[in-house]
Amino acid sequence: MKNTAFTQKHIALGAKMAEFAGYNMPISYSGINDEHAAVRKNAGVFDVSHMGEFILKGENALDLIQRVTSNDASKITDGQAQYSCLPNKDGGIVDDLIVYCMEYNKSYMLVVNASNIEKDWNWISSFNTNAVEMHNISEKTSLLAIQGPNATKILQPLVNVDIMNLKYYTFVRGVFAGVENVIISATGYTGAGGVEIYFEDSNGASDIIWDAIFEAGAEAGIKPIGLGARDTLRLEMGYCLYGNDINDTTSPLEAGLGWITKFTKEFTNSAALAKQKAEGVTKKLVGFEMLERGIPRHDYLIKDAAGNQIGVVTSGTQAPSLNKAIGLGYVATAHAAVDSEIYIDIRNSLVKAKVVKAPFA
Repeated sequence: MKNTAFTQKHIALGAKMAEFAGYNMPISYSGINDEHAAVRKNAGVFDVSHMGEFILKGENALDLIQRVTSNDASKITDGQAQYSCLPNKDGGIVDDLIVYCMEYNKSYMLVVNASNIEKDWNWISSFNTNAVEMHNISEKTSLLAIQGPNATKILQPLVNVDIMNLKYYTFVRGVFAGVENVIISATGYTGAGGVEIYFEDSNGASDIIWDAIFEAGAEAGIKPIGLGARDTLRLEMGYCLYGNDINDTTSPLEAGLGWITKFTKEFTNSAALAKQKAEGVTKKLVGFEMLERGIPRHDYLIKDAAGNQIGVVTSGTQAPSLNKAIGLGYVATAHAAVDSEIYIDIRNSLVKAKVVKAPFA
């Protein structure tokens, strides 16, 4: 397994560690429910340095991004970021990602999922027919997500730029705890506010920044947070997880990602997706909450009252903020309307649930 620059910090703090996307990652410290509440109500720090980062440079960088991503990257300019996906040629999704505009039409950073770094690199490279300069900086980049309603207040004294008023999906470069050239981005995967910070892991930068954050946040009660709470937090917001809720066989339209699928340009498989939009999808990703006791899990079958299969669960949990079990899953379009009654097959018992609109929290 690979380690991040913070692995020894996690072990020293007594984190429960496990393999994730080839990395030795913290799953929990004080417990998922406690960590979840810390982020929703205060602030917490996630090590997500396992994520992948690519730099694309040159006069054809934007053209390449436009051809491989579903969203319209021409709409973002310096200091702006955009959520998007990489469609494949068969109607599915290679990965979802964030595109950062470092310098319009000249330099971009793509942030991809940890499990898909090599896959995404090879996919994008296969479309690089116009000599775009590409750099995979994943191994040398550290990434911390400091999330929660008090996150920016805690961090502001550490930086030389205003982060209290950063608009959602914008970013700045600044000096963070004395470390130069840190990207501070108003993004995250929790729906609780806060920022994500990217910096090169060199000259002890990772130790300096980690220690500074926890020193600055000690009085406020900032906590380290593991991937377990990251999953419950994102699920309460209805955010897709690649490999669960979206994958190579699910189209962005089926996944409710039509808002990042722009047909004002041509991109991989855009004609087929446009046809799918015109004709309508046969299945949809929906949110649901359990009406009876039971926790939905990935790959549990979704059925109608007569026991006929109508879909499958992609993600599910007991939501800490809501004190109820929730999930995401694909169902036949006829059963996708809000308030539709569905049943989750849990150990051969049909447990009643209903379709609800995400976010749940």
